[in-house]
Amino acid sequence: MYHILINPASRSGRGLKLWKEIVEPALQEEGVAYRSYLSGKAGDIEKLAGEITADASEDLTLVILGGDGTMNEALRGISDFSRVTLGYIPTGSSNDLARDLKIPRDPRQALDLILHTGQVRSMDMGVMTAPDCMVRPFAVSCGIGFDAAVCEEVFQTKMKGFFNRLGLGKLTYLAVAIKELFSAKDALCQFLLDETEAFQVRRFLFNACMIHRYEGGGFRFCPDAKDNDGILDLCTVGGIPKLLILFALPTAFFGKHYMFHGVDAHRAARVHIVSSIPLCVHTDGEVAGHYSELTVECRKNILRFLA
Repeated sequence: MYHILINPASRSGRGLKLWKEIVEPALQEEGVAYRSYLSGKAGDIEKLAGEITADASEDLTLVILGGDGTMNEALRGISDFSRVTLGYIPTGSSNDLARDLKIPRDPRQALDLILHTGQVRSMDMGVMTAPDCMVRPFAVSCGIGFDAAVCEEVFQTKMKGFFNRLGLGKLTYLAVAIKELFSAKDALCQFLLDETEAFQVRRFLFNACMIHRYEGGGFRFCPDAKDNDGILDLCTVGGIPKLLILFALPTAFFGKHYMFHGVDAHRAARVHIVSSIPLCVHTDGEVAGHYSELTVECRKNILRFLA
């Protein structure tokens, strides 16, 4: 039995159409036992994932049809990861999780992988904790500063739907990034890695704590990240002129941004971050709030994933 959680608003409202015209007919054609659940608003996927996994008397397969944010919402609802195998049909605008796992963007091909060719693999999960007891898991990345502010703006902008309709969804992030870059406030940020290594970044711009290599629609911020090593790969940016960032950002699509002074790589299982001012924070592109302090850690091989 496959339990399929569907975000009908994904891919600028095409999620429901992709489900009705491609995925559901394929399931029926193959005679697969399934139950489908449609979300109606933000928070529904989390609630549904919680109800399905809490009531399960045996191991189950939970399939997410949506974007990275939909997957993140599902993770927030699951109480016992040891009993859940996850499948993913990516219908979002960034699809960074699918990009790194090489899950096909075509819904029928992604379904075939889940039903026939995919192998269950163990995968790390990140967890962000804030002082107000906000706890958020993530599958791809957690960011503080500029990249999170971009996520917040992308969620609100009308450009996202426009570029998605043209098949150029990643340009949404690039356009918003340029806008947010010049409105970012200067901050001093202090880092403590694994309780042993401390450093600070002046004129801090952002830090991405990555399980996977890609963020923001294909930016390869951490090209050496591995999703099952129990370690977060960090991309930390600060003390770099904003005009220079305009040249550095495009190189991140190819993982070449570390050639620029002020763009640094770090690795740790646990990261404690304190900023001089509250900054926007995201998990998998979903804005978690604005914080001046947070802890991010990697939990090794928590997830079971069909890929």
